[in-house]
Amino acid sequence: MEITDVRVYPARDEKVRAFVSIVFDRCFMVNDIKVIQGKDGLFVSMPSRKRKSGEFKDVAHPLNSETRKWVEERILGVYQANLDGTVCEGASISSPLSPEAGTRPGEAAGQPQLGKGIGERSLEEVERLQFGDSFWEVS
Repeated sequence: MEITDVRVYPARDEKVRAFVSIVFDRCFMVNDIKVIQGKDGLFVSMPSRKRKSGEFKDVAHPLNSETRKWVEERILGVYQANLDGTVCEGASISSPLSPEAGTRPGEAAGQPQLGKGIGERSLEEVERLQFGDSFWEVS
């Protein structure tokens, strides 16, 4: 299994620094991952849903610590590259596509889609982007 695509959507929020979508093996996407600023530094929060009891339960998550570390390192690496200006916000960070796979819609070969600069989107805009293709509703 490999992470074939990582998309970072920076958010202007004190704690939630970005929303992230990742793709495994070009066939399974996980949205609504968050990069959060905690008191001990940045950490990755898997997509979760609030239960009636008020407790949050992960919707999708790694099943072991090795996989969790691998996913977190990749997400935080792409997030940091984004902050450093190495990657444009919203850009697809992926393994090179094979020639038979072609390019993604809206992209020239090898060129990621470019969006607004980092920090130029509000949390509400990022939520709409993230939840737009999700079954969750934004209120």
